[in-house]
This record gives sequence, C-alpha cells and structure tokens, in this order.
Amino acid sequence: MTQAIQLHLLRPGQRGTISKVNGTGALRRRFVEMGIVLGETILTERNAPLGDPVAYFIKGYHLALRREEAAQIEVFLHEDVV
Repeated sequence: MTQAIQLHLLRPGQRGTISKVNGTGALRRRFVEMGIVLGETILTERNAPLGDPVAYFIKGYHLALRREEAAQIEVFLHEDVV
C-alpha cells in the first residue's frame, strides 16, 4: 500500500484498503450498511459505458456507486493489479 487517494480514481482491476469515509448523515450511514468501513479491501471492477456508476467488489458482493459518492471514500492503493 502506498498513498491515500479517492476511491473513484482507481482504475478497473485496482484494489485499495479503505482509510477514511467522509460524508454526513444518511450517506455515511448508507456506506456503513453497505460494508464500506475502515480497513476493508475494495476492488474496482468496471466503469459504466458513460463513466457513471462504477462497479466495485467488497465483502463478497458487487456494489455500484456514483463517482460523487465514491469521491467521499479514501483508500490506500495496493500495488498488485488483478
């Protein structure tokens, strides 16, 4: 792991470990309910044809987030690429 970057900046096939979850109120609660918590590993699977939403894989399930939502999540980038 190296630098912390926003989740939406990961390219398909890149992994990151969640280091910070921003946002307030309902959005933050929704992140926690979806399993987006500190220390969890998340994989960027693919982008939609027009770039939004982005598909991720976390805790054994597939998750789609809008880029503006993913920008609220910071991750430590893993060096290995799948």
